Amino acid sequence: MEAEVRRREEEEEEEEDDDDDDNNEDDRCPQAGQEAEEEALHLAKRRKVLCSEFAAITSSDSAIARRFLAGNDWHMERALNAYFEPPQEKEEEKEEGAAAGEVPPACAGPGSCIDLTADATTSDASGNSADSRQQEDDSSFSLITWNIDGLDLGNLKERARGICSYLALYSPDVVFLQEVIPPYLCLLQMRAGSYTIIPGNVDGYFTVIMLKKSRVKLLKHEIIPFPTTSMMRNLLVVHVSISGNELCLMTSHLESTKNHSKERVKQLQIVLNRMQEESESTTVIFGGDTNLRDSEITKLGNLPNNIMDIWEFLGKPQHCRYTWDTHSNTNLDAAYKCKMRFDRVYFRPAAQEGHIIPRSMDLIGLEKLDCGRFASDHWGLLCTFDVIL
Repeated sequence: MEAEVRRREEEEEEEEDDDDDDNNEDDRCPQAGQEAEEEALHLAKRRKVLCSEFAAITSSDSAIARRFLAGNDWHMERALNAYFEPPQEKEEEKEEGAAAGEVPPACAGPGSCIDLTADATTSDASGNSADSRQQEDDSSFSLITWNIDGLDLGNLKERARGICSYLALYSPDVVFLQEVIPPYLCLLQMRAGSYTIIPGNVDGYFTVIMLKKSRVKLLKHEIIPFPTTSMMRNLLVVHVSISGNELCLMTSHLESTKNHSKERVKQLQIVLNRMQEESESTTVIFGGDTNLRDSEITKLGNLPNNIMDIWEFLGKPQHCRYTWDTHSNTNLDAAYKCKMRFDRVYFRPAAQEGHIIPRSMDLIGLEKLDCGRFASDHWGLLCTFDVIL
């Protein structure tokens, strides 16, 4: 994903250079005219980006994207609602048919939807959803953390469906997502009615925490900035109650690439400090795309004594060690081959131990979708916890 980000940055720089060349003639214009021209250019570029994002998420063309966006004052969420929601008359016909006992046809075409609350899954995910779904009882809860690679616009709609199908399949109580983009957030807000959705930002790309309303009560949330990030990174923190237990949940996407190791370690230190600052009566769970190398943890002096790496706590199970694996995951078509444990989950138990205990960890997203690609260039992590009542 880092390679893709660098490529996009280079393309943007080239576009800016071209724009500078085109605007040389503006030096001969009055200041007001120049400012108006620059504003118009900025608006045109912004709308072009919106059209590209809309077309990618809907698998439509630029003409359709422009029509829906322009018809909704260039508001992405309204435009997506208008595109995905079927006309009122069709909805009424569907309701009448359901009342008469008719079986509705499968969603297809522009009216198709991504429904996180549906029982059925359209991905290639294996297993029986009834068996795989975490039972809603007070003795356990489940968590998924996943970098969903929203910056890769290739097959975005199909991959979005894949992510949503996995969430519907496992029905986790808590979801941490990284690399979410605005159109993705719109779809989640439209279709994940059973979840409370808290974004870490609304521009560019960002993190999101989703809480199942029937299991998790949101108490408060905050966003902690990373003061020296160059990649729009921060720490999203939410305080919740699950089965009568207070938890502090955190997610982040730490600075990417080997060259930004120093900044990444600084961000990790902020995360660890914040985990330790939480009340001793609160269980703290952090999960996300850390981009960490083991050597960086060693340089930091390892984790504090009261914070554990859940993968290590569970005995370092090899089947879920590597979440970034270009040997097996072909989404990037990367010439290099490497395996890294970028995605991690850290756990700080409450002072009165034994209430919440990590039980298992597995990789998800290992199956290719019908489009021939995986849902993301990262595997997701599914963690389960026992709640001792």
